[in-house]
Amino acid sequence: MSMFLDQVTIDVKAGKGGDGMVAFRREKYVPDGGPAGGDGGRGGDVILVVDEGLRTLMDFRYNRHFRAISGENGMSKGMHGRGAEDTYVSVPPGTTVRDADTGALIGDLIENGQELVVAHGGRGGRGNTRFASPRNPAPELAENGEPGQERNIELELKVLADVGLVGFPSVGKSTILSVISSARPKIGAYHFTTLVPNLGMVTTSDGRSFAAADLPGLIEGASQGIGLGTQFLRHIERTRVILHVIDMSGMEGREPYEDYQAINKELASHNLRLLERPQIIVANKMDMPNAEENLKKFKEALKKDKEDEFADDIPVFAISAITKQGLDNLLNATADLLEVTPEFLLYDEDLEEDTVNYGFQSTEPEFTITREPDATWVLSGEKLEKLFKMTNFDHDETVMRFARQLRSMGVDEALRARGAKDGDLVRIDKFEFEFVD
Repeated sequence: MSMFLDQVTIDVKAGKGGDGMVAFRREKYVPDGGPAGGDGGRGGDVILVVDEGLRTLMDFRYNRHFRAISGENGMSKGMHGRGAEDTYVSVPPGTTVRDADTGALIGDLIENGQELVVAHGGRGGRGNTRFASPRNPAPELAENGEPGQERNIELELKVLADVGLVGFPSVGKSTILSVISSARPKIGAYHFTTLVPNLGMVTTSDGRSFAAADLPGLIEGASQGIGLGTQFLRHIERTRVILHVIDMSGMEGREPYEDYQAINKELASHNLRLLERPQIIVANKMDMPNAEENLKKFKEALKKDKEDEFADDIPVFAISAITKQGLDNLLNATADLLEVTPEFLLYDEDLEEDTVNYGFQSTEPEFTITREPDATWVLSGEKLEKLFKMTNFDHDETVMRFARQLRSMGVDEALRARGAKDGDLVRIDKFEFEFVD
């Protein structure tokens, strides 16, 4: 079983706010005590936090449900309930977070310790102290806590590497990584030996360092799902420099320049912005027969197909991973290129932000009315259901307040327009009551 997991959907639920309390002061020698019910405490948030010690999403393989704690209920003598502690969920650096239902981007977690609130806890309900007024100095009125936010989110890991090694299977990517770093990827004389990205820290001869990733081999049609498909193409998106490894020996009967063009085509098909990354062509297996002759043909074809004659030539480094020939020059050139290559923003426009749209009028109705086969009217809608959950039906005064809220939303008029009559049953969630015209 693979111990690498780079995409998973989890469900998170923030804590409910604590319920407000209905209470009155009844202390000796304190006349006209009045209301003394405290507010409920805030529910806990669910927060993702980056842990640089993690490398995959494997921790979510068997645990995909995360619940924050609810706030404490309000108490007598005007004491507020305690707010709940937040629930922290660790994720590896390079994790992209999206809403699984809408596809909206919520955040991109890169730096160690970076936090992102993915579900906000509900506010605490107000106690009856909050509802006291000259008209009603002793209200038996309190709110339940606001429900915590609940959502499904999709976590997608895109490996944080400065350099990505790409190319056809068996061109020597894993061998190169094993030689230039302490990484020990699986190496075999067959295609698709590498099934997961392998990361390694590389140190050049002059003391500079960078992270390199050996990515599973691509084949023609990968962007359409052939071979390993797009399963690991996403990991190339964060790299700043691409090392395009070519088997210059042509020992498997393939043409090196055709391989080069085919891989670039797959990168462009997956994401056109990948071609913005600077590339270094790594002509590997130069210790094999015919490699020198193939390299000469490759350079001629590269020069012939150059679109802009004034553009810089793509550097080509001839190496042999087995004999370590030419590796120092390659690594130093890669480090030089990294120093002048900026970060590529993956999400510069579609990041979800909390903004206020002044003058915006929502076109979505505050509630909807349907009718069941048993002739019961069913009310639903996010705002209406939230009011319902925050209503404490143990007190008549609170029930009357809820009725007034429904009336102000236009529920009564809408039911009459649909044909509701005196005595008809109306249901919200599991609560039923009679419609009174």
